[in-house]
Amino acid sequence: MTATATTAPEATRPARLPAFFAPVAADFEAANALILEQLQSKVPLVEKIGHYIIAGGGKRLRPLVVLLTARALGYDGERHRDLATIIEFLHTATLLHDDVVDASDLRRGRSTANAVFGNAPSVLVGDFLYSRAFERMVEIGSMRVMELLARATNVIAEGEVMQLANVRNPNLQETDYMEVIRCKTAMLFEVSSHTAAVLAGADPATEESLRDYGLHLGLAFQLIDDLLDYDGDTGALGKNVGDDLEEGKTTLPLIHAMRQGTPAQADLVRGAIRRNGREQLPAVLAVLRDTGALQYTRQAAEQQIEQALACLAPLPPSAYRTALEQLARFSIRRSH
Repeated sequence: MTATATTAPEATRPARLPAFFAPVAADFEAANALILEQLQSKVPLVEKIGHYIIAGGGKRLRPLVVLLTARALGYDGERHRDLATIIEFLHTATLLHDDVVDASDLRRGRSTANAVFGNAPSVLVGDFLYSRAFERMVEIGSMRVMELLARATNVIAEGEVMQLANVRNPNLQETDYMEVIRCKTAMLFEVSSHTAAVLAGADPATEESLRDYGLHLGLAFQLIDDLLDYDGDTGALGKNVGDDLEEGKTTLPLIHAMRQGTPAQADLVRGAIRRNGREQLPAVLAVLRDTGALQYTRQAAEQQIEQALACLAPLPPSAYRTALEQLARFSIRRSH
């Protein structure tokens, strides 16, 4: 193991964990150890980049969904820790690839891997994380879990391509936008709760409810992300406010603003989407405020969370169920 790896256990632990991590603290610690272990490679650069992005300060919410869902359903084994590791590797791989595609230079308050190591190494280490995740899937030994994870990985890739195909397209409709975020973001939350329910042996109706919990949680999570791009600050976000506009991404705040604004306001937003709109950000923010676009986006996220909470009805009362409820509410209160 490299010198980097020997210092990584602390780095793989997100700082200041919210209270809803507590019921699965031991599981979470074990999953972090597995993440560290599975980053080992005979190629030093693979470990170096892997540790760099894994230690980047994420809260590991998707692995947490796995751990809490499995325990809430009475699972008493340890394979859910492997599943949590797989989910984190899939997520990390998508981040590596996304930052290259978006030419991003800042994530979670520090330089992206591609900015530090270059595009080619970042893409290739993303590929390594995908392949390591699939190795771990085989070890779990559940064909159903493998099937769901393989399908989810495919859908996530499709979502990223859909988003790319719509860059600088101000005519994207709300239904199409929701499909993009369902695929590129919500799918990984959905498969986190779904595979955990399968692993725990849930009955079909409960399995479906837990799948939908992850779906609605993930949709809300992305809606808030898109809101914060116009209603946050760089220090809290760990990225630059207005990045989505600069990258030509048509998100719900902009869609609503174009739909509800005056012709002049709609034209201003369309023009900012079609070209690098960073210099027009103050004017776009004024349109978003005037049209209630930020409130509309937050309300859409709150509606998704209400649906997510309803999906927890089949679970018996427990600290794990309470934590899943707290996680859902946290997702729309967060500032980054």
